[in-house]
Amino acid sequence: MHASRRAVLAGIGAAALLPGRTRATGPLIAIDESRLMQGGWARGRVVPGALPLLLGGQAVGVDHDGSFFIAFDRDAGPAATLTAAGGRAIVPLAIAPRAWQVEQIDAPFHPPAMPDAEFLAVRKGELARIDAARALVTGASGWRQRFVWPAKGRISGHFGSQRVYRGTPGTYHSGTDIAGGAGSPITAPADGVVILTADRAFTLEGYLLMVDHGMGLNSAFLHCSELLVREGEAVRQGQQIARIGMTGRATGPHLHWSLRWGEARLDPELFAA
Repeated sequence: MHASRRAVLAGIGAAALLPGRTRATGPLIAIDESRLMQGGWARGRVVPGALPLLLGGQAVGVDHDGSFFIAFDRDAGPAATLTAAGGRAIVPLAIAPRAWQVEQIDAPFHPPAMPDAEFLAVRKGELARIDAARALVTGASGWRQRFVWPAKGRISGHFGSQRVYRGTPGTYHSGTDIAGGAGSPITAPADGVVILTADRAFTLEGYLLMVDHGMGLNSAFLHCSELLVREGEAVRQGQQIARIGMTGRATGPHLHWSLRWGEARLDPELFAA
């Protein structure tokens, strides 16, 4: 994961102390390991008595031992703030910008053709299944682990890359593409629970598999040729879960691996060791 280790500690001035606590008790919030940049993440700890923990105005899930996970969207701003104990403990976070791979195209932007009613009806159902899967709370603990690559092969597409057509930006790439051979194994990058298996090929994603790693963090594996697990099944890091294919909107066999934390789209290359 090549994660930098750093300790970002909450200020422990008089206003940051809980009643009955002294400076000797240590910080109320600590960041233990992080990639503080767009598309990145952080793990840390908060004193349970200092809850709720907020990232900006968003509530952050905290495990029984006070451990938590947070992450930052591809387009996150340069600063974020963690607060606890009703605002009495504050940790400012500097989110480094990224130099995304942007290709300038000397041609006008042509939006996709308007899909027909049949496509829209099918796609609405697919998106509803994806949204319902992401809303599931499984209690998985893979978010605590150092992730591993789910497939072997050349990286053929980087997260965040984008084409700009004479000043008009197209949609950026939402995951990492791994060009493995057709039928090559896809393995779980971390422990989790299977939250979606497509029983038929989705229009864009093909045979789609989704795994929840807990604390709002989940993986999606697109264009599979075969799914080897079932919804609700617990999987372990390194376990084979699918095979690489080119189903859905794909021009060749590859795995598109995407990661999300809530609504934030994340860079898998900042997770995988």
